[in-house]
Amino acid sequence: MTPASVPLLLLTLLWLLATIAFASGTEVAMLSVNRYRIRHRALAGEGTARLLERLLRKPEDWLGANLVIVAAANVFASAIATVLAQRTGLHYAVPVTGALLTLAVIVFGELTPKIYAAAHPEKAALAAARVYRVLVFLVRPLLAVTNGTAYGLLRVFGVVKTSPAGPALNTEELRTAVAEAAPMIPARHRQMLLSILDLGHVTVNDIMIPRQEIAGIDVAQSWDEVLEQLERTAHTRVPVFDGELDNLIGVLHMKRVAHELVRGTLTRERLVEMARTREPYFVPEGTALNVQLAHFQRNRRRLAFVVNEYGDIEGLVTLEDILEEIVGEFTTDPASVSHRDIYAESPGVFIINGSATLRAVNRSLQWQLPTDGPKTLNGLLLERLETIPSPGTTLKVGPYLFEVLQIADNAIKTVRVHAPAVPPAPLG
Repeated sequence: MTPASVPLLLLTLLWLLATIAFASGTEVAMLSVNRYRIRHRALAGEGTARLLERLLRKPEDWLGANLVIVAAANVFASAIATVLAQRTGLHYAVPVTGALLTLAVIVFGELTPKIYAAAHPEKAALAAARVYRVLVFLVRPLLAVTNGTAYGLLRVFGVVKTSPAGPALNTEELRTAVAEAAPMIPARHRQMLLSILDLGHVTVNDIMIPRQEIAGIDVAQSWDEVLEQLERTAHTRVPVFDGELDNLIGVLHMKRVAHELVRGTLTRERLVEMARTREPYFVPEGTALNVQLAHFQRNRRRLAFVVNEYGDIEGLVTLEDILEEIVGEFTTDPASVSHRDIYAESPGVFIINGSATLRAVNRSLQWQLPTDGPKTLNGLLLERLETIPSPGTTLKVGPYLFEVLQIADNAIKTVRVHAPAVPPAPLG
């Protein structure tokens, strides 16, 4: 057999080095490519993207093909380089050629293509998709043998083959993805997405209107007092009860009351009759907000009474309260930090209603009040004081100085808070 010419061997060696570079670079590209972008392009109808998505679903196929061509290229490149070195007749040709080939493989076959692929993974992966489809088809019989042998060795060491988990992300990973998308998503939209992810960790107890703050109509009062309450209410839907809140009659829609008042037909009996047409809706305390939002949608309700294990009403949660957890306070200025229970008296000094939830205060003022215990500011201060304070009592919780301004019904109604200029670290 006539020995191959030197030029042909050199061309073959260069082709093998190019093959190594292709395999090394495309491996990095296909492992680094954003699968969600590829899926989006595939759903948009791009044929190459669909092909790449199918390849990414079975990484053992294309990785196997990649390993086959890399191993073969390295072996044959080394053999050809050795033949060329021997033909020179020089004493140190073989070790020198081996060193040069190693350097060429590292620089041109590994580092350069991998750096490029890491910088442009989508472009490189899409360009290689059709090539890998052919390679997988050609080496499939060999892959069946190599994969079977590999899994057999793994079973010897107690490793069992499992189905890939897929590209699904958990909540924390989604939070990281949203945070890293900051240049593409406006800050307000990004905060809304993060708030949606937090709904499963927040319960109705965290945002409900406390029992003592629920505005309702007591039909046991005189008719003049009932009419006065109807005129004062600023709510569209109002609970109606008899004597005390636990004796709920129903929920009254103020639009119907307005019609009755215009016609002059509103009486106590008619008021009770209208309230009974909408039975109260109860939910157990501790219900997660994402679950409650689904319940509101399924039951076509906008408000629910939160009850404890004994059936006593603890508070009231509304659809608007949950939506505010997502989009923030409904104010005329979306960028403001105003809240219906918080009033800025001067820079760093705030007047806050005791019934305000700690979560709402923290969100509005970027504070770090502890939320692992009581849910309202009144509850936090009473827990720390261990007594009902008198007006003028001061208390420091972490870096925040609280001054009690008003007390009513054994509860703190309003406080003045002096906050530090620099947001502090979270409190325990």
